[in-house]
Amino acid sequence: MPNTSPPPASPVTAVLPASRSGSGHAEGVSNDEFRAAMSRLAAGVVLVTALEPPLDPDDPHAPAGEDVGMTATAFMSVSLDPPLVLVSLREGSRMDDLLDEQPLWAVSVLSESQRHIAGRFAMKGRVSDRLLFADIPYVRGKETGAPLVGGALATLECRTEQRVTAGDHTLVIGRVLSASLPSSDGGPLTYFRGRYRQLG
Repeated sequence: MPNTSPPPASPVTAVLPASRSGSGHAEGVSNDEFRAAMSRLAAGVVLVTALEPPLDPDDPHAPAGEDVGMTATAFMSVSLDPPLVLVSLREGSRMDDLLDEQPLWAVSVLSESQRHIAGRFAMKGRVSDRLLFADIPYVRGKETGAPLVGGALATLECRTEQRVTAGDHTLVIGRVLSASLPSSDGGPLTYFRGRYRQLG
C-alpha cells in the first residue's frame, strides 16, 4: 500500500469481503487472491501532499512543520456539485495521522515522466520527507500551503469534508478548493499488475 509501501488497490477494496483461513478472516477470498484480482485494475498515480501545522498554533511566529508526501493510486472523483474527491489512506500511516489534524491537503496527478517521484514517496524505510522534496520542483498552493508538483498533469487543493473508516484504511473525502493544469505534455502515469506503467 502506498504511504511507505507499494501503492494500494482501489478504495473499494476496503469494503469487499477479505480472506479465508490462514489470514485472520472467517470467509471470503484470501488476501493474495484479492490483491491479485485488484492488481488487474489499472489506476492513475498521484502524489498527496500536506504541510504539517505549526508546532505552536497560538504563536504566529512559530515555524511550520515539514511537508509530507505520499504516493497513492486509490484516488477518485466523487461529486461535481460540490466538487469532491476521495483518497484512501492506510490507517495509522503518517499521512492518515496528519490529515486527521490538518484539514488542508493537495493532490498532484503525475505524468508518465514522473515515475521517479512516485517511487520515491512509496519507499519503505524512507528518509525524511524534507529530503524527498529537496530536488523536486514545486510551488505552494495558495489555498493549502501544500506542495504542488511542477510538471504534473493536474493539481488540486482540497479541504477535508469527511473521514470514513473502512477496514484497515481511512477514506478521506475532500472538497476541491482549486484545480489547475500545470502541464499538457505526455500521458498519465498508471499502476497495473504491481508496476508503474505508461499508456501506449
